[in-house]
Amino acid sequence: MNQNQECRKHAPIGVFDSGVGGLTVVREIMRQIPNERIVYFGDTARVPYGSKSKDTVTRYSRQIVRFLQSYQIKTIVVACNTASAYALDDIEKETDIPMIGVVKPGARTAAEVTKNGRIGVIGTEATIGSKLYNQYIKQLNTNVQIYGKACPLFVPLVEEGLWQDPVTDEIATRYLTELIDIGIDTLILGCTHYPLIRSTLGRIMGEAVTLVNPAYETARELKDMLQCRELLNDKRPALGENQYQFYVSDMADKFKNFANSIIKYGILSAKTVNIEEY
Repeated sequence: MNQNQECRKHAPIGVFDSGVGGLTVVREIMRQIPNERIVYFGDTARVPYGSKSKDTVTRYSRQIVRFLQSYQIKTIVVACNTASAYALDDIEKETDIPMIGVVKPGARTAAEVTKNGRIGVIGTEATIGSKLYNQYIKQLNTNVQIYGKACPLFVPLVEEGLWQDPVTDEIATRYLTELIDIGIDTLILGCTHYPLIRSTLGRIMGEAVTLVNPAYETARELKDMLQCRELLNDKRPALGENQYQFYVSDMADKFKNFANSIIKYGILSAKTVNIEEY
């Protein structure tokens, strides 16, 4: 292996999201490929993306990609369903850095595991409206019916830390009842916040329904991609080396507190960046 390839192996993975939800993807990357270095950007000043137009989300995503490129990253994970739906195809064509979104891995798993061909997708208005999960699943399995349900209140409930709370139970029951009545056997958690209320969603849907967590599937696909390209880091970063770096566009302290409630590695700092400069 040449020296350049060796350097690229040790380069970090860039991960971005509209805010804090992408930390569920980061958590899975840390678990599944623990040698990797990560530079994370959460666009906390401009969250949520789910209510914004395709053009706006694409513009934001381009700025973030330029910021991440300044860290000589070897790959980019778009850890945001809305940005994966709206911006990934466009920005992938503009750079030679390999990219992976959270939609395709989740769609692939759902198409494989469904037995009765009825798949539910829950997410933001933008993700459900884009019908991107529908397109990918139908490419893989034409004999399925896909039922989308926007669940806009889940994100604020998660960010308030109400993961196991009667209010969350009540809202989830209201959202999910129609999917239960339809008789789906597979449910895609189509927003990176949703794995944090997975136990609530699983309890309401019942044991007969398989929950697909795109954060988990994305980390698995990322590992495969890095292996294929011989970019998997085979050495654990040295003690004291800054293995995980976190950046946000606003409210760094609030982000850090939330991050520490999700990731048990002890996130020591999150730095604020003026993303509009990129």
